[in-house]
Amino acid sequence: MAAGLPGIDNFFAYPTLVSAQLSPNGRYVAMLVPTKNGYVRLGMMDVVERTPKVIASFEGADIHQFRWVNNDRLVFDAGDRTIAVGERTQANGLYAVNRDGTDFRQLVLRDRQQQSSTVRGALPWNTFLYATIRNSEDIYVGQIDVPSSGNIKPVHLLRLNTVTGHATMVDRPGMTTGWLMDWQGEPRVVTTLDGDMEAVFYRDPEQKSWRKLIEFNAYTGHGFTPYFLGPDGSLYVTSRQGTDKTSLYRYDLSKNSIDPEPLVSLKGYDFSGAIVHDDKKFLGVRFETDADDTKWFDPQMQAMQKAVNDLLPSTVNQISVADHAEAPYVLVQSFSDVQPTVYFLYDSVTKKLTMLGSSMPQINPQQMSGKDMVRYKARDGLEIPAYLTMPVNAGKKNLPLVVLVHGGPYVRDGAWRWNREVQFLASRGYAVLEPEYRGSTGFGWNHFRAGWKQWGLKMQDDVADGTKWAITQGIADPKRICIAGASYGGYATLMGLINDPDLYRCGFEWVGVTDINLMYNVSWSDMSNEYLKYGMPVLVGDQQKDAAQLKATSPLENAARIKQPLLLAYGGSDQRVPIIHGTKFRDAVKATNPNVEWLEYPEEGHGWQLQKNNVDFWTHVEKFLGQQIGKP
Repeated sequence: MAAGLPGIDNFFAYPTLVSAQLSPNGRYVAMLVPTKNGYVRLGMMDVVERTPKVIASFEGADIHQFRWVNNDRLVFDAGDRTIAVGERTQANGLYAVNRDGTDFRQLVLRDRQQQSSTVRGALPWNTFLYATIRNSEDIYVGQIDVPSSGNIKPVHLLRLNTVTGHATMVDRPGMTTGWLMDWQGEPRVVTTLDGDMEAVFYRDPEQKSWRKLIEFNAYTGHGFTPYFLGPDGSLYVTSRQGTDKTSLYRYDLSKNSIDPEPLVSLKGYDFSGAIVHDDKKFLGVRFETDADDTKWFDPQMQAMQKAVNDLLPSTVNQISVADHAEAPYVLVQSFSDVQPTVYFLYDSVTKKLTMLGSSMPQINPQQMSGKDMVRYKARDGLEIPAYLTMPVNAGKKNLPLVVLVHGGPYVRDGAWRWNREVQFLASRGYAVLEPEYRGSTGFGWNHFRAGWKQWGLKMQDDVADGTKWAITQGIADPKRICIAGASYGGYATLMGLINDPDLYRCGFEWVGVTDINLMYNVSWSDMSNEYLKYGMPVLVGDQQKDAAQLKATSPLENAARIKQPLLLAYGGSDQRVPIIHGTKFRDAVKATNPNVEWLEYPEEGHGWQLQKNNVDFWTHVEKFLGQQIGKP
């Protein structure tokens, strides 16, 4: 490693401040903070008196995530970030404690074999926190029948008292996949799935029965998604409403129809974000375009946002408010492409910020590399968004390039936030291009729909066209380009080497799909029977009708065509892309290609959880890239 470069451990270390949340009255802030080289604890601080204390910890586990129940009580679950998925024997459980550390109670068991009678009133391990309830010591928990593989299972909802442990089941109208609560904490909206048909049900406050609002095919994009119930009982949904982009609308429950004009509509992007509110009103929405932003409907919040932005001008600053504030503080999460999340308290009276802590204090933003959204035209004219990260102080011309293809593929993966993998690559002098190829979500229905049944075809061309764009722009040295990615991105890496052998000097992939038929045929995958039956034939390809296409676009079937140097890495406990994808392809490609490196992490699943494995993998990547494209 060259002198002065940040060490690889810096990028792949565990966060030092994992999360922070204000209490409903805004008087206290709870935080997850690890001991030095130890387990994560739940800490508490009075925001006025600034007196921190630890209120809960485990000797042999981390506190994984937490929520405020009310001003005096919190719930949290457990985990261990030093144990990968293949070695886990326990579930997360669920616990409650008062903010002064008293009245600790286990609500849900961790041991998958333990009977509930051995812990007073505790629910079985397959129970998880679903939602809190305003002004109550109760919460909602969900239960999913086990085993969880195979058919999609309904989410059972229970109302659970965090002091007594008493729980009652809520009735549901069908194979319920999601619940939405009203302002008083009553379950009011559910989504259900029956085969490929999704439905939305609503229960009027004065009625005990559920009524169906809509039913639609889950894959054709003609329905709506329940999003939020306002303080006046209004239902807000996301829908396309016959347009290309998804927007946020109010749903008129008396007319059983969506209002004609959207509440939030984003030019060029689907709406995706979060509602910001207190216990009285709907204050604003967070959303993502080329970067994260907030639209405030409340003038006071808009003024506060401006004041915070003036103090922190180089970052996205997301403000979280208390439910019913009794202190003048709000919580600010500040981040950017070069800065991991930093937490602040902002005093709305004195207009001053107080830093609570940084998630990654060892990262120096001055050493990180800027990321920008760019757009280029695919060969058929479709505009493709992409994120381009240029290494700091490396110039802007004739650079070695890593084309990093996101997984999913039907997600939006790139974002204007600090990304450890991208920043690590850029710190070593590589430009990084992250294409949002057709099939990616977030850029409208047409962009998503254009990717159906295009694995290895037009989706692959989009990646290649982005690479050629970077060459034409003078950014990339055409002789020093490597393609890479995980999951679907791993598939695209292999198909890129097959389809465009003169474009890519090398490839590295981890947990990548190597054959679409294997996705159908491997019985120990965690993909649901419903998705295999109804989703994959529409989105990816039908095993019978599209058999010739699936063979032609199979990296496994075409392994002998890959002549470039290749690095493969797989998790031995991966249930999404079982390791047979890797071993079959490794054996096939090694028969004709001597430049194949294989890495296997037996305890890991679909990606690397353990710091030691992240460091090991990216150390191998650093060496591999240095040998293949590191020098002109």
